[in-house]
This record gives sequence, C-alpha cells and structure tokens, in this order.
Amino acid sequence: MTTKTGLLADGEQLWMKFWEKISGKSFKIHHHYSQYIGPKRVRRNWWKKLLVAWIVVGILVSVSVFWYMSSLATEKRKETIASMCDERARMLQDQFNVSMNHIQAMSILISTFYHSKNPSAIDQMTFARYTERTAFERPLTSGVAYAVRVLHSEREQFEKQQGWTIKRMDSIEQTPVHKDEYSSEVPEPSPVQEEYAPVIFAQDTIAHVISLDMLSGEEDRGNILRARESGKGVLTAPFRLIKSNRLGVILTFAVYKMDLPPDATPDERTQATDGYLGGVFDVESLVEKLLQQLASKQTILVNVYDTTNISHPISMYGSNVSDDGLQHVSALNFGDPFRKHEMRCRFKHKPPWPWLATTTSIGILVIALLVGQIFHATVNRIAKVEDDYHDMMELKKRAEAADIAKSQFLATVSHEIRTPMNGVLGMLHMLMDTDLDVTQQDYVKTAQGSGRALVSLINEVLDQAKIESGKLELEAVRFDLRAILDDVLSLFSGKSQEKGVELAAYVSDKVPEMLIGDARRFQQIITNLMGNSIKFTEKGHVLVTVHLVEEVVDSVKGETESYSDDTLSGLPVADRRQSWRGFRGFSPDGPIAALPSSSIDEINLIVSVEDTGAGIPSEAQSRIFTPFMQVGPSISRTHGGTGIGLSISKCLVQLMKGEIGFVSLPKMGSTFTFTAVFANGSGNSNNPKGQQINNQSNSISSEFHGVRALVVDPRPARVKVSKYHIERLGICVEVVPDLNRAFSSISTKEATIDVVFIEQEVWDNDFNTSTPFVERLRGTDISVAPKLFLLSNSLSSTRSTVPASGIPASSVVMKPIRASMLAASLQRLMGVGSRGNSCNIELPLSLGDLLRGRRILVVDDNKVNLKVAECFLKKYGADVVRSDGGEEAVSLLEPPHKFDACFMDIQMPKMDGFKATKLIRSIESKVTSQIEQGELSVEAFDNVSSWHVPILAMTADVIQATNEECTKCGMDGYVSKPFDPERLYREVSRFF
Repeated sequence: MTTKTGLLADGEQLWMKFWEKISGKSFKIHHHYSQYIGPKRVRRNWWKKLLVAWIVVGILVSVSVFWYMSSLATEKRKETIASMCDERARMLQDQFNVSMNHIQAMSILISTFYHSKNPSAIDQMTFARYTERTAFERPLTSGVAYAVRVLHSEREQFEKQQGWTIKRMDSIEQTPVHKDEYSSEVPEPSPVQEEYAPVIFAQDTIAHVISLDMLSGEEDRGNILRARESGKGVLTAPFRLIKSNRLGVILTFAVYKMDLPPDATPDERTQATDGYLGGVFDVESLVEKLLQQLASKQTILVNVYDTTNISHPISMYGSNVSDDGLQHVSALNFGDPFRKHEMRCRFKHKPPWPWLATTTSIGILVIALLVGQIFHATVNRIAKVEDDYHDMMELKKRAEAADIAKSQFLATVSHEIRTPMNGVLGMLHMLMDTDLDVTQQDYVKTAQGSGRALVSLINEVLDQAKIESGKLELEAVRFDLRAILDDVLSLFSGKSQEKGVELAAYVSDKVPEMLIGDARRFQQIITNLMGNSIKFTEKGHVLVTVHLVEEVVDSVKGETESYSDDTLSGLPVADRRQSWRGFRGFSPDGPIAALPSSSIDEINLIVSVEDTGAGIPSEAQSRIFTPFMQVGPSISRTHGGTGIGLSISKCLVQLMKGEIGFVSLPKMGSTFTFTAVFANGSGNSNNPKGQQINNQSNSISSEFHGVRALVVDPRPARVKVSKYHIERLGICVEVVPDLNRAFSSISTKEATIDVVFIEQEVWDNDFNTSTPFVERLRGTDISVAPKLFLLSNSLSSTRSTVPASGIPASSVVMKPIRASMLAASLQRLMGVGSRGNSCNIELPLSLGDLLRGRRILVVDDNKVNLKVAECFLKKYGADVVRSDGGEEAVSLLEPPHKFDACFMDIQMPKMDGFKATKLIRSIESKVTSQIEQGELSVEAFDNVSSWHVPILAMTADVIQATNEECTKCGMDGYVSKPFDPERLYREVSRFF
C-alpha cells in the first residue's frame, strides 16, 4: 500500500509540474484561475474516481476470495466423501470376493466328495453342519444350498430316493423389487421339462428351499444356464428372499465332473454338469453390518444399486432421501461381468456455512473500505496541508519582510544614533588633547564615559537582535588570550581602585600563547561577567582564572576538601566546582569525552570569574540568563544596566561550543564558569595583528632576561597571581612571607635580587618594620640596592602610605597588575629600554607609522563626522582629503589618482557608499583591462598597471548583513563609528 501511495504521490507531482508549465503560458486571468481553482478541482475529481475504483476493486476481490475459499471447501468435501465411499466399496467388494471364493471352493468339495465317491460322503446333515461351521469364511452370505442336476428320465427315481417331490419355484417367485407386496403360496410340483435342479442340501438358515426346482424360476434358470456354460459365478438380480422378505441376491456356481478339461466348450460344460451350488446374500443386513464396523457410519448415506439396466437401476441398499446433492459413485465388481453394481454415497447433513470464507472476504472488504477511508482522509489532509502551506508561505513572506524591515530599522537606528555619537566622542577625544584644567578634564571624562555607556547599550541591543534573528557569526582570527585579559583589567581598573576591590587575572601556563577564534566576542563575555562582578562587589576581590579543561578535571579528582580561606582577598568565596556541576563535559562517565573536539589542535578552555559580592538570591537564580530580566526592580535604579549581558554571554558561549553555569551564595559572592573551544594558534601565522602582539611580548620578555625579583606576600593565592604577571616578563621570582625574611634573603643570597615587590597589606600591617626595612636595605654592602615596588590596591591607601614610607610614588604599582604596566614601571625605574610609560601606546605609535604621509580620501555627508575623521587621521600623520558625497568620490578616485586609501560612509543621499564603490570597482576593472590589452598606455596612469584602491566602509551599523553587503559590493573592510584605534590598525595594516 505504501508503494501504491508513493506512486500516486509521484503521479500527482508530475501532473502538477505539467499543469504549471501549461498554465505559465496562458494569460494572467487564466493563470490565476488554473492555479487556484483548476488544478485543485481536477485533482480532487481524479482522487474521487480513484477512490471509487478502489472500492469496486475491493468488492470484487472480496467476492473472488469468498468464491475461491468456498470452492476449496467444496473440493475438500468432495475429496472426503470420495475417500469414504471408495473405502466402503472396497471393503464390501473384498468381503464379497472372500465369500465368492469360498463358495467356489465348496463347489469343488461337493464335486469331489459327493459325485466322485460312491457311496457319497456328504448328506444333508453333514452339509448343514459344515456350512454352519464355515459361515465365518463367508461374511456376506446368509446361507448356502446345493441343487443337483436331474434329467426328466431320472425324476421318478430321484423323487423316490429323496422321499419328496420336486416343486416348482415360479409359483412362489418374488416379483421384481420395484413392488413391495409379497404373497406366499404353497409350492406346486415342478412341471414336466427336460431337466430339473432341485435343492438337496441347504444350510439350516435356508432349509426351506430344499426340494425347490431352481430351473423352474425364470431368473434362476437363466443364471444357472449361464453359470454352467461359463464355469464362473453368476449373480441374480436383487429380489425378496423367501420368508425373510429381505432384499438379496444369489451367487451360483456350476459343479462339474472331475474329468472336465480346463478349455472345455459350453456344450462340454453342459454335459459335464452335475449340479449347482448357490450362495444367498442378504444385501441389506450384510451392508448394514459392514457399515457398523466404521466409525464414520453416521456421517454419510450409502446406497448400493444394481445398474445392469442403466435406465432402471435397482436399489439393493439404502434410502432415496435427498440431501445437499453432493454425491460420489464407486463401482463394485462382484465377479459377474454380466451384472453391474455401484455404491452411491452422500453426506447425511447439508454442508456447514463457509464461515472462514465469509469472515475472510468480509475482512478484506473492511480493510479495503478502511484503506479507502484512510486514502480519502489523506487526500483531504493533503488538500488542507496545501492550503495551509500556501497560507504559511504567505505568512513566511510577511515574516521575512518584517525581519528585513526590522534589520533595516536596526541598521538605520544604529547609524542614526552612532553617527552623532561618533561626533560627540570624537570631538571629546580631540578636546582632551588641548590644554584643560583639572575640572574641565573631569567634565570631559564624564561626558566620554556617558557616551561610551550609550554606545555599549546600543551594541548590546544590536547583539540581542542579531542573536534572535540567528545572524550572529563568529570570526576566526589569531589572538593573544593574555593580552585580551590585560585589556579587560585595564577597562575596570579605575572602578576597582575607587572601590578598593582587588581585581586580578590568572592564566595557566598550559594554555597556549596564541589561540584562533573570535577574540572580540570572547572579550565581550569576559567583560560582561567581570562588569557584573565589579558592579555588585563592594569589598574583597574579583578574580578571573583560565585553565585547560583537562587540567581542571585532573585537579578536581585530587581535591577532597572544600574551599578554604586561601583566596585572593582572604574572604570566603562560593565553591567554583559547583558552577560547572551541570556541564555535560564533567559527567561521571567521562569528563573529556563529552566535549566537542574533532582535532588535536582544538583547545578546550574553562574560564571562571569569582567575586565576593552580594550574591544572587536563590529565587532569582532561575531567571539569571533570561533577556531583560534582573534580580530585582531596584537593581536597574541602583546599578543600571539592561539585563541582557548574561543572556548574550550564554549565546556566545554556545556558539563557541561551550557551556556556562554559576554558583552563588547570598552575602558571600558568585562564581560564573564557562567553557569554550578554540584552535591552537601558537604555530606560524600570517595574521599581522597576531604577529605584532607576539613580537611585542617577546621583545618585552627579552629586555628583562636575567632579572631576579622577590615578592613579599604571605597569601599563596595572591602570590600566585603576582608571580604569574611578573614571570610573563621573563623575570625569575622568589617568594617570602614577611619583610624580615625578605631582608635575610636579600643579604644572604649569593645571587643578586634586582627587584622587590611588597604587598600593600604586608607594608600596612607591619608598619614598624617597613620603615627600618628601607633604611637597612640602603645600609647593606650590596653594590646596587634592589628597586622597591609597592603593590597597592586602593588609591586612598596609596596616598596615605607613600609619604610616610619613604618609597617614591613612581615605585607604586597600582592593581590590577598587567604585564605592560609592570614593564613600563620597571623601564622607568631601572632604565631598561625607552618604551615610554606604558606599552599601551605601542599600538597608536604603530598606527602613526602606518598612516604617516598617506593620502586618504574621507567620504561622508555629515560634516561633523568628516571633521572628526579628518582630525583623527591627521593626528597620526595622514594627508586627508574630504568629500561630502558618493558622486564626487567616484570622480576623485577615477584613475589616475594619488590616493592610498578611501574611508567611505555607507548611508549617504543621492549615491550611497555601496553604489559608489561598485562604480569605482567597475571603472578600475575597465582601466586595468584596457591597460593589459594595450588600449591604454601604462605611462599615462603613473606606471600602475593594476588599479585597486583600498576602500574601507565607515559605518555606525554593525549588523552582520551590512558587513556582508560591504564585501559583496567590493569594499575591502569596514571600521565602526566612533573610530577604534585597534580596529583601524587591523584594517589599514593589511594594505600599508
């Protein structure tokens, strides 16, 4: 049935395709009619006809099955009655043959012992006793009698010898059995005739036939004459036996003289005949006894017929009552070729109703009707699905149009908001480069912070929109994970210093130096998590740790005790192990096996952000990752925010094939943990940014090679973080818990200690020792005293400690510790290198090297943005030409020209940036082709044979579709508004 349905479905598809081809060539009105009315009506009519045909076929099949199974039952019934009838006929015939053989043997016995012996050895008593004792050998005979042949000339002497008169038989002969009446008469003497056949011996059961002349009866006379002429047994026609009045037959054998040759003629047999031996068969009783021997007697009716006269057969046994008409005829051979007999058998009862055939045919009909119903319902369902499909496609088109409109709306809103913000932030940036007093600088910084907060809010809303539309995609660039964390620490350093909260980051040395992935989105996750921690933490610390998943799993297996107080700030924190309890990657069956890893170059990172803040109430923890949901209504008023940072972070983690979880205890703090999969980027790469950062890190490490440092801090967790950052510079680090041991270590060590880092807490708690420590250190015999650095966490404590400690303010390293900040402080005090105050200015200086002397065209319809871009690029030495429209930009960039790059706004009136770029690429392609074909002289185009000016889109729209459109129209990249030096460096470094 499935195959049939599939074929019908294929036929429908072929019909629909054929109909669509025809309707496509018709007029519009006919097209709409055939599409929405014609095909459905024709198709449904076709289905109805097919359904009716199926039902008719089902009925025909059902009737055929009924007829076939009924025929099988009838044939089975015929075979059964044939078998039973043949069995009875065979048994009756076998037993008749046994009786016939015994009678024939008796005829030989009589010929031997009666006629051949003188005196005779047989008399009536002997014959009667012998036949009675041997009756079992003749199962079908009711009696045996012997009639001697007597000639007329011998009659008188015979009658005197026997003592009785030969009587005639025809006077008591029964009429044919077709009449039931019977009249018994007194036998008369046999009339005069040539010869007689009186019965002289008889079995006691038929002793009444003694003295009767067998030749006086017409039927018996004919049988006797046939018997003596043929020498075989001869049967009479059925007749009513004398006295018993039962139906029977007589089997007659002729008794010959002993010297009769085997091939005697009928005349010779007649002359040699001495008498006639006959066996009486009571057919009714004998057949009844035979059937009683069979267990199935009652199941069928048996009739035995003499069919010598085929037109008028004589019934020998059985009833003429009719039944179901099913009859079987079995032939009987009783040894007399003249007479024909047969057995007719019928079942006693009518055949039962063919329930199996009936139920099977009805079942097939029901199945056909059910299939038809299913077929009908399926067709109706398909029709409904088609209608629903058309409706759904219409709704889908509307939804897609709405989605496009939404994306366009977001792009427009993003552009319209970010464009003026670009002007605001750009001019504020320019204003900071002017001479301002302290109050004015504070006002400008406040305005910059508010502007950046607004831009951040816009970015979050746009990220959420991209996530909902499924258009958020990750980049695959090579980046330095440790540099990313340093940037995030720098972002929150001011806030943490104001609050006095210790902020730190630690990366395991097993994590590769360089990774490949989306650095910007990874930084966004860290920024969101750390921003929340800083926001809700008033004391204690915020710590970011990065490990390999394998490393953490191995360490967890070895941990048996709960977390101790050995934390960064000494305050208790939530057990970070509980934050990943729901991760698939940390299941008991196999922690690492569940993590998605298809290559040995994949790096599975686990990142934890722990804080000692207020914690999250248990009732709010279930909705912590829900967009626009916050812990309580007062949170947004107290701390601000939109409540979508964690939701975005979770989506980004999932895109990175990782998981995110958290554990939080009220008044103790929270720990957020997530995993992410990156590629190993420690090998060679052509990525300019990654190469630059790597070279910078190597150069910093090489400057401090051989420097030895001493860290004074009693807390192991804090020492671990400080040691990590110091060792990143290539410095060898030793650790002591207090100042006395520090002095001992400095004075007794054979190796020189170049730098001493003292924790602010140690300095404050042991202030009586700290001041003499400086004096004792200056009074030692060491040729070059080690440089002292104070690791401070709070601006207020630093202002109160530095004047009294004797340590210059330049020797105070403000936390959070970063490699670049440490390098700048060491370079300043130790005189190593000349890299300025901070390595953070390396990127802008490199940007200036790239842009200095470059002729750049800036295209924007907004005058403020033009001015901001011009000032920003000129700041790094670029020669800037401004244009306020796409048409003018096309004319300015028509070869030959002197521009090294073009920064083009996207959304402009008359001709937008996309269209202008397409025209520029078309003109460049045409000129290049003509130069290659020799139609234009390369000297006329400044000896440049291939023209392609780098065009970077200046866009406030960060929707992914816009970025794809930039690439599609021929742009080489894009920079978002307001300008980001790092992004600008990455883009222009690909061309300069």
